[in-house]
Amino acid sequence: MTTAVAPSARVLCTVAMAAELLSLGRSTVYELMAAGELPFVKVGRARRIRRSDVDAFAAQLPQQSV
Repeated sequence: MTTAVAPSARVLCTVAMAAELLSLGRSTVYELMAAGELPFVKVGRARRIRRSDVDAFAAQLPQQSV
């Protein structure tokens, strides 16, 4: 039996995980966090992003027409 949690089932994401979910670079995610566009929580010295905030950020992005 394993205690591993599927990445999509996690409540908190690392910056790297959020970057992968959003198809962005880590630096861009840090910039979005610094600008207040992507909320995050601090757990000790680590920054974590709620999965719901990642999903909400992606949902509010404007659609690009081709």
